[in-house]
Amino acid sequence: MLTPSSNTVLEPVTMQMLQNLPDVTAHFSRFRVTAIGLDAALLSQFDDRPMMTAAELLADAKVDVIVWNGTSAGWLGLDSDRRLCERITKATGVKASTSVLALFDVMRKRNETRIGLVSPYTDDVQAAIVKSFANEGVDIICERHLGIRDNFSFSQVSPQVITSMVADLAAAQPDSIAVFCTNLAGAPLVDQLEKTCDIAIHDSVATAIYGALSAVEYDRTRISGFGKMFSGRP
Repeated sequence: MLTPSSNTVLEPVTMQMLQNLPDVTAHFSRFRVTAIGLDAALLSQFDDRPMMTAAELLADAKVDVIVWNGTSAGWLGLDSDRRLCERITKATGVKASTSVLALFDVMRKRNETRIGLVSPYTDDVQAAIVKSFANEGVDIICERHLGIRDNFSFSQVSPQVITSMVADLAAAQPDSIAVFCTNLAGAPLVDQLEKTCDIAIHDSVATAIYGALSAVEYDRTRISGFGKMFSGRP
């Protein structure tokens, strides 16, 4: 897993999701990300060079797949993740995936084209995500965001706030709701939220794991309690 330096959520959540899979291990390599915005300095955090350095370090551990466990393609466009995966595989010989590409794989498999979006981001970042999704044929019909810029602060958003945001969107009856940020602690809430809202909830840390397991053709149904995406349930 390629991990933003200020992220404190994705590592423990990943380990929680994999705890009943003794034949699967997760490994992490960080690069610097401290805030999210559309100004040049913050966009440069996602330059391929530090990401490739982190990926090459993971390749030393003989991993089977390298995953960008972040959502930058939401505002940069999915081609940024596609290019990154190509570069990683070319440089390391290791399969590659990303949280965002896996999200779109899930949505396409489930024929979801009208979704809700929950994020901690600022107005301009959220608008860029809406545009990127539309370019890929997915309409965000309802959304909630928190206007936060500092990446570490995303991890401090309470379960109650995340639950309330998801519940607000459920009334619009989207095909699914994406909890879009790998430093937002949505994954542990997904099981109860899906039962309460009767809508599929796709958390970004969970989609990163979905992408990793899919890349190595691992039985994804062995993960339970973190979303319908793993069970194939409608």
